[in-house]
Amino acid sequence: MLRQAAWGGSADGTWWGPVLERSLTWITAHDGDVLVGFVNVAWDGGVHAFLLDTTVHPQWQRRGIGVQLVQRAAEAARAHGGLEWLHVDFEPHLTDFYAACGFIPTPAGLLRLA
Repeated sequence: MLRQAAWGGSADGTWWGPVLERSLTWITAHDGDVLVGFVNVAWDGGVHAFLLDTTVHPQWQRRGIGVQLVQRAAEAARAHGGLEWLHVDFEPHLTDFYAACGFIPTPAGLLRLA
C-alpha cells in the first residue's frame, strides 16, 4: 500500500531485500498493522550516513509522522557511534520539511549517470 502510493509499481515487496541489506537501519511508522511511513538510513562505512526514501502515505501526511521518522533516523545514526554527518538530498518543494527536521542547506553536486 505505501510503496504503491509513494512510488507506484509493484506491491509484491521483492524490492525491499536488496535495499534493506545495504542499510545501516530503517525506521517505519504504522497505524495498527498498516505501514504508513518509512525512511532508510544508508551508510558509507565511515562518518557519513544518508537519508533515503523518506515517505509517508498520502492519507497520513501532515500529521508530523515524517518529521518523527527523520528524528528517529537521526537518533539511530547517532546511536551507531562514529558517524559525524547525516546527509539528505531533496527536491526544492521539500526544503521547509527538511528545515523543520533540523537540516541546513549546503551546496552539492549531481552527475547524471544514465
